[in-house]
Amino acid sequence: MALVARSREPDSRPDDVDLDVLENTLSFYVRVLDMAVSRDLDRRLRDLEVARGKGKITALFLIDSHPGIRPSVLADLTRKDRSAMGRILDGFEAHGLITRRISTEDNRAQELFITPKGAALAAKVRTIVVDQSESFFNRIIPPKEQAVLIDILKRAYRRLREVGQ
Repeated sequence: MALVARSREPDSRPDDVDLDVLENTLSFYVRVLDMAVSRDLDRRLRDLEVARGKGKITALFLIDSHPGIRPSVLADLTRKDRSAMGRILDGFEAHGLITRRISTEDNRAQELFITPKGAALAAKVRTIVVDQSESFFNRIIPPKEQAVLIDILKRAYRRLREVGQ
């Protein structure tokens, strides 16, 4: 069997590689940025109960700022299925960050409440998240462009929820 000769040397540097169709796909850049920002945030949160995984920080903040919020509302806002959200809440409860109570209005529904330990963690994590977002993105996107991007992403998030994706 004859080998086909290569017409050029293999690309040895990332800057020499063409991204093919990915060059103009938003999903590629969203995934790459998500991986990079998640890695950076996990490094900053490494010793805290909300490190590693998606949806923990959002759930913690929403439970802290909306006492009595229901797990189904959290699942919807974070775009997670109910079983995945249930696992996050189980972990929070095991770490003493939240308590669950049966709703007085609907005995089939749970309501979530932050504990003092959870509130202290939420306050600490808020500071880390804001600092991390600023320091991470200020290196790669000018602040004025960040404001435009946030506006675009907020609208996309709202539309995504409206269409039920």
